Amino acid sequence: MEVGAVAAMRYIKDGIKAARLVMRHTGHTLLVGEKASAFSISMGLPGPTDLSSPESIEKWNKWKENNCQPNFWKNVVPANSCGPYHSNGLLLAAETTCLGDGPRRAVELRSNHFGLHSHDTISMAVIDKFGHIAVGTSTNGATFKIPGRVGDGPIAGSSAYVDSDIGACGATGDGDIMMRFLPCYQVVESMRLGMMPKDAAKDAISRIARKFPDFVGAIFAVNKNGTHAGACHGWTFQYSVRSPEMHSAKVFTVLP
Repeated sequence: MEVGAVAAMRYIKDGIKAARLVMRHTGHTLLVGEKASAFSISMGLPGPTDLSSPESIEKWNKWKENNCQPNFWKNVVPANSCGPYHSNGLLLAAETTCLGDGPRRAVELRSNHFGLHSHDTISMAVIDKFGHIAVGTSTNGATFKIPGRVGDGPIAGSSAYVDSDIGACGATGDGDIMMRFLPCYQVVESMRLGMMPKDAAKDAISRIARKFPDFVGAIFAVNKNGTHAGACHGWTFQYSVRSPEMHSAKVFTVLP
């Protein structure tokens, strides 16, 4: 139950180290934005650092040339091809009457540009020789996200969760959808109730898929004994495992 997280943090390369500093040296759980960067530098992490690369700059320029499409806006009218954006008055009026609310409408309004190459989440769980378990997640977030967006990476119970008495879970995928379900918390609690990791992971993914059948995401689950499994929806998911007895990591493929 020790947690540290940072979000919307710029100019600091080692986000996962910053999160650990929050856990080890503060009584807080989550720091965000400019002050998270200042905290990290004050605690000894290098920065401020320009995190742009030639590849990311080229991708951004091409996106601007394509009228800033795709993006995550909905129900808005742009002042020009790349904003600023303003609420669509007609849709706003319709929403006040609660017409069309529900899971199906939410799916129809979602962008379809989220996929294998539009995010870079890494989630990892480790069991030490004493049986203590730690789990962490690091990500740049979804490509072309709206500035200020926070995904599920720093949200305890969503992209990662652990109880050393039970086991751990890590997740990747469409964080804006997955964080509404706290899937990793669900996985650990399901294992607490007796489910094996495979069944717990499948159950958590299916809960999301029933409400959002077009979402893309995946989960790995591991119990305190080291039994592990994965589940996914919308893609073929791979995760790797290594133990002290293994000379290299073994990759496991999970089909949707």
